[in-house]
Amino acid sequence: MSMNESTLNANPLTEAFYSRSTIKVARDLLGCHLNRRLASGVILGAEITEVEAYTADDPACHAFKGKTKRTAVLFGPPGRAYVYFIYGMYYCLNVVTEPEGIPGAILIRGLNGIGLDGPGKICKQWQIDSNFNGLSLLDSDLSLWISKQSNRKKPVIQTSTRIGISRAQDKLWRFYT
Repeated sequence: MSMNESTLNANPLTEAFYSRSTIKVARDLLGCHLNRRLASGVILGAEITEVEAYTADDPACHAFKGKTKRTAVLFGPPGRAYVYFIYGMYYCLNVVTEPEGIPGAILIRGLNGIGLDGPGKICKQWQIDSNFNGLSLLDSDLSLWISKQSNRKKPVIQTSTRIGISRAQDKLWRFYT
């Protein structure tokens, strides 16, 4: 969904919002808006409707085995983008959580909008790639941020197991509305 400056919520979530338990942040991201400023100046924005949580003690988390060049961004500071490439064709956008030094992230799986029902589709449509890895999501003057929607009733949250993972399949850490 394209937005103009008058409909845009330019107040990004704060570092303190992200510097909490990954599970709590995941639930609180539902109903927030992901915003993307394209190089053309067009701003895209859509409500977050589906996320998955990944924590330091979770075998499905990329940082489970420790800090590497690839996973360094997961160790903080919170409120940064963690973008990785899968299946040789898709980028996936995650939001870094937890206090600095403790790895955690939330995969953005779905947005309210046509064709925004998967992490790879979101990144493809919104032109999000590895250049966004490590980008702060705390500044609406940058090209990507998340904002809280005002005047919105808290959504009813459903849970299930995460999708497409081979480890820790029993965790009910997929949250959606």
